[in-house]
Amino acid sequence: MPKHRIDRGFCVYNKSLAYYMERTVILMNLWTVILLFMLGLVLIVKGGDWFLDGAVWIAEVTGVPRFIIGATIVSLATTLPELTVSITGVLAGEVDLAVGNAVGSVTANMGLILGISIVCIPSVVSKEHFNFKAALMVAAAALLFLLCRGGVLSVLPSLLLFAIFALYLFNNIRDARTGMAKRREEHGPHRISRRQLAMKLFLFAIGLAGIVAGSQLLIEYGSRLALILGVPASIIGVTMVAVGTSLPELVTMLTAVAKREAAMSIGNIVGANIIDLTLILPICSAVSDGHLTIGPQTTSMDLPVCLAMALVAVIPPLFRGRFYRAQGILMLLLYLGYIVILVL
Repeated sequence: MPKHRIDRGFCVYNKSLAYYMERTVILMNLWTVILLFMLGLVLIVKGGDWFLDGAVWIAEVTGVPRFIIGATIVSLATTLPELTVSITGVLAGEVDLAVGNAVGSVTANMGLILGISIVCIPSVVSKEHFNFKAALMVAAAALLFLLCRGGVLSVLPSLLLFAIFALYLFNNIRDARTGMAKRREEHGPHRISRRQLAMKLFLFAIGLAGIVAGSQLLIEYGSRLALILGVPASIIGVTMVAVGTSLPELVTMLTAVAKREAAMSIGNIVGANIIDLTLILPICSAVSDGHLTIGPQTTSMDLPVCLAMALVAVIPPLFRGRFYRAQGILMLLLYLGYIVILVL
């Protein structure tokens, strides 16, 4: 056989080998991304199950109403991603990311997560536990909007937001004490073994860790999978990243809906929103030399939408003592419209 044909044959063989090796690497990477994405999904589902079971157990043992447990322990735990992302963003010089994450998470919590919860379970609320906290949430959104209108959030004015958080904390402590005292009167002191206590708290902590770790895997490898499948990066940013830090609240809500624990879900969302509005941006302002720059999109669109969504969320239960399925549908449509405007 002539030498030039042999050389050409080797060249074709090498190109084919390189092609198949490249395809093999791509497929291996794809399967790795899919497996890690599925691992994140499993961690979230199982973590949410353990986390909510632990929260319900705490409510049953202590006598603290489920709404209060959701508004304190659960909401403090599920807001950790928002707080971490925003503070890290400020320290890294990504101020717009930090501010957008804090405000956007509140809007997603109400428009998307609470909207889905209301559509699934349009529940009655306890005015005794709901009204004051709902009013604090609206007041925090309105105050943040007023303080940021000049394009800067300073530390001293933001102390007013800390005052709202202090009121919220005091009200929760009072409600918790009332619930515990009522339980003792009706059932006497609840006796539990140290082993049972340790096991329940361990599962509660493991559940929270599973939600946080699973959320990170879902965001990172979900974004990679979307890129591999050809989804534009702009769409990924508005969906995966915008909703990503609210995944703990979303998982808790879905688990609560499945277990018919609507009060826990609503308490978690209201509490998480108050914490986001009153703590995250003031802390970010403190770590950014006392003056946090607020972008024009945040002042002209994000904060007004957040305030409007808060009003839509709380007005019916404030006056009628219950949520309505039509209200949940309206909140979902408003959130969808907000996302569409951002994309366009």
